[in-house]
Amino acid sequence: MPMGRLAMRHVRDVMRLRAAGLSIREIGRRVGAVPSTVRLTIRRFEAAGLSWPLADDITDAVLEERLFAGAGTKPGQRRRAEPDWAAIHRELKRKHVTLSILWEEYIASEPDGYRYSRFCDLYRAWESRLSVTMRQSHAAGDKLFVDYAGDGIAVVIDRLTGERRTAQIFVAVLGASNLTYAQATWTQGLADWISGHVGAFEAIGGVPALVVPDNAKTAVIKACFYDPQINRSYAEMAAHYGTAILPARPRRPRDKAKVEQAVLVIERWLIGGLRHRIFHSLAELNAAIGEMLRRLNDERPIRRLGVTRRQLFNEIDRPALKALPETPYVFAEWRIRRVSIDYHVDVGDHYYSVPHRFVRAEVEVRLTARTVEIFHKGERIAAHQRMSGNHKHTTVPEHMASSHRRYAGWTIERIRQDAAAIGPATTALCNLILDERPHPEQGFRACLGIIRLARSYGADRLEAAATRAIDIGARTYGSVKSILANNLDRRPAQRPADGIAIVHANIRGPRYYN
Repeated sequence: MPMGRLAMRHVRDVMRLRAAGLSIREIGRRVGAVPSTVRLTIRRFEAAGLSWPLADDITDAVLEERLFAGAGTKPGQRRRAEPDWAAIHRELKRKHVTLSILWEEYIASEPDGYRYSRFCDLYRAWESRLSVTMRQSHAAGDKLFVDYAGDGIAVVIDRLTGERRTAQIFVAVLGASNLTYAQATWTQGLADWISGHVGAFEAIGGVPALVVPDNAKTAVIKACFYDPQINRSYAEMAAHYGTAILPARPRRPRDKAKVEQAVLVIERWLIGGLRHRIFHSLAELNAAIGEMLRRLNDERPIRRLGVTRRQLFNEIDRPALKALPETPYVFAEWRIRRVSIDYHVDVGDHYYSVPHRFVRAEVEVRLTARTVEIFHKGERIAAHQRMSGNHKHTTVPEHMASSHRRYAGWTIERIRQDAAAIGPATTALCNLILDERPHPEQGFRACLGIIRLARSYGADRLEAAATRAIDIGARTYGSVKSILANNLDRRPAQRPADGIAIVHANIRGPRYYN
């Protein structure tokens, strides 16, 4: 979200949430903006003499004009009381808990126990005997890993002919507790993919901070190691639940080791266990999956930890999860269309009207099961009831022209340090990217990619490219790479009178005033 200026729909969201009593930081988190931008928006709103709720005649265009018009022990010693390593492993998944804290608690109850260095060595030795996925460090309530199983389950959809159809198995697993969820869907398409997420959130009774999918085309429009682009409908679902999407990095299997292990468990425990049963509907199959999951999560202890997934979930993950939203999520799909010469938009082989002045304009269409909403530059210009694909027209008379109406490993601190080593422009650009993302990890890869461009192009060229990127408001890895690849950084840039370039987060650059 650009600093200092929000889309008008987000301005309305800011004021609605402010009127509801939410804090600046919470509002920023919900609308995807930094707190300084939220504060500036509220000040401009009040300075414009506006009050919430807005009058019906204040459109987004009017609102924009009003707001921006002015604008250790040693070998040989005796064996001491052995700590409960499984309990210590569970405690380490809690936020702010370290081995040092746990050792102090242990030595308080066992004064003759192991010294700190020996305590750490013994724990690391015990931890090394866990599986790879169990050894990975996952904070409580932090990540939900999602994917589809490689194999499906056959469902007999016609009892007379015996016709079969393969159901796909959606799998989700929480990082800290390994609580596992599975759901059968007919396809791996966007609607079924999001339906699996909704089912997972309902099953665990809360929302994690991050959702980690693979780089499947359903979830990611453009896969990129540093700055992947998320499908808009998928991102809208995440925004509804107040979580963020962080795709696994390409060619980094450890990023998704947790869900791959869960998929393996589901394939062996669930699919293998149901191989002799015959199902005649998706509902019947999901009922059987639910019973198998209950046994997996509630009855089978995790090896070496001695507790079930459900017990670990109730102890570790549940207190850290966000609450489910009050209103249910309604799946919406976004499509890009161009208005035809007859001021209608073709959506699913049906034609919906828009005001005639938008002829030939590119618009965004938001589809739900019941409605079709059409937007132009963020403003909703038409809304219709969704119709079947019958090649007919749905026309609002007011949309017609008057003459027609008669007719029908890294850390963010290290990123900042490495950016500072290159120069002030790179530092400023990375700070902008980190501050503007809803979750810092989403901006982490983009900054890392920008810093690594210095290896190929040198620090001086990267500094020039970062300065140009700030000037034009391009704050992505792809934009900086494009500037360097096309030698745009070598073009002379406009400088202040004294010849010194000013790089600062509060300077908008010439693009803002165009």
